Amino acid sequence: PVLDTEDAWVSAEGPVSIVELALEQKRIHYPLVEHQFVLCTILYAIMRFSLKSVKPLSLFDSKGKNAFFKDLTSIQLLPSGDMDPNVLSIRQQFLVKVVSAAVQTLCSSQKAEEVSEEELFPFEKGKNWPTLAVDLAQYLQISEDVVKRHYVCELYSYGMDHLGEE
Repeated sequence: PVLDTEDAWVSAEGPVSIVELALEQKRIHYPLVEHQFVLCTILYAIMRFSLKSVKPLSLFDSKGKNAFFKDLTSIQLLPSGDMDPNVLSIRQQFLVKVVSAAVQTLCSSQKAEEVSEEELFPFEKGKNWPTLAVDLAQYLQISEDVVKRHYVCELYSYGMDHLGEE
């Protein structure tokens, strides 16, 4: 981009402007940033729901694991469309655990009316974990219908039929 400056600013001395510094930066590789975001979301879900025996890096193949340790400006080989069935199975089990934990947390927070979930976790207000699990399913190459069906089954099993019907 062309930056027009007034004549009065041309003779100004001092540190380099933030705009010029930003323009000098290398461009990031957006798919790599998205890949990192998925890992952060997975780690946050594990922490939030205290999921035991989940190994976050087992949800990625060797290319995906290697991409985590590279510079964000580098062009990296990311996982392709062909995935190992074992990795897909582990991913599906993880998403099912997240949905189950989210429904369990929702039910327990509705039963304990003294303390609402928003009071315990104010920064999560409006966060819909089952929807987030469906979004993750798209990226992790898992069928969204499997996650949605499990969510409905969980709602019915916890006696929340009115939500399951919706």
